Amino acid sequence: MTADLKKLFQSLNAKQYAPIYLIDGEEPYYLDLVTDYFENKILPEAERDFNLMVLYGKDSDWADVVNACRRFPMFADKQVVILKDAAQLKGFNELAGYLENPAPTTIFLIENRGKKADGRSKTTKLAKEKGYYVSSEKIKDDHVPNWIQQYGVEIGFHIGERESQILATYLGNDLQKIVNEVEKVRINVPDEKALSADLIQKYIGISREYNVFEFPEVLTGNDRDKLYRMLTYFIANPKSAPMPLVIGSFYNHFNRLYQVQFLRGKTEKDIATILGTYPNKVRETLAIAQHWPLQRVEYCMMLLGKYSTMAVGIESNTDDGELLKEMVGKMIA
Repeated sequence: MTADLKKLFQSLNAKQYAPIYLIDGEEPYYLDLVTDYFENKILPEAERDFNLMVLYGKDSDWADVVNACRRFPMFADKQVVILKDAAQLKGFNELAGYLENPAPTTIFLIENRGKKADGRSKTTKLAKEKGYYVSSEKIKDDHVPNWIQQYGVEIGFHIGERESQILATYLGNDLQKIVNEVEKVRINVPDEKALSADLIQKYIGISREYNVFEFPEVLTGNDRDKLYRMLTYFIANPKSAPMPLVIGSFYNHFNRLYQVQFLRGKTEKDIATILGTYPNKVRETLAIAQHWPLQRVEYCMMLLGKYSTMAVGIESNTDDGELLKEMVGKMIA
């Protein structure tokens, strides 16, 4: 959640209401969170029938919206008016007259879903000047794992780095879908405090056997049969293992192997703190490091640098499947 959204919810929870709120953007998850708050949290349930009005841009005229905002609340101090899909409202700029002098008893939410509101319009400028403005931007793919981990913190359900990467890989940047899948797990195992790969496989249906984030450990392990099965699957299903994602996963793995070479003698707990991981992960990494000396790890990291440039078309026009097969072959040679 962005700083602007946190500030908005803090003010709402403190009942410090502005007369006008404008929310826009392409990420529907946060737009829905804000809209749901206005619909269900501001007014007591007994007052909503009379003092909550929800209008839709495609079905309304600007005069309908203004009339709704100008009416007085019934048997209450405040009323809430919500305009959804404001971009489709006929005469959107005509709302400027109301925004110049908004009713003190009305809390007016303008939801401009799907895109940013026109910053040049007088209506948008007045909404920003007189009240709160928050834009809900679509999150970038490479930021999704961190978002998932932070979401876990917010709901008190630990989601580790690997688990967040798995979810991001297979669910993309659809935040509502991610939330729904995490909640599915929590409903089925309410006593669990952390999300594991086994829970992901059981309740979300993402197979661990062909998981790009298990791939580096399989490669540095002793199960060559599984390695070849995974490699064959990823070559046949390139969307499940795009090279930038594979390289990022391998880099994290080899970087841990590299660092533990210089941390021998420290406790697993201390190493976990330094690496920002967990003692059981340190234990696994130390076991692998016994068979992967520093020189070999450095060689693999050099390969990752080379293939990361080739994957984006620099000095290579080879497809991801062939690049992956070639890179893995050199790592295990």
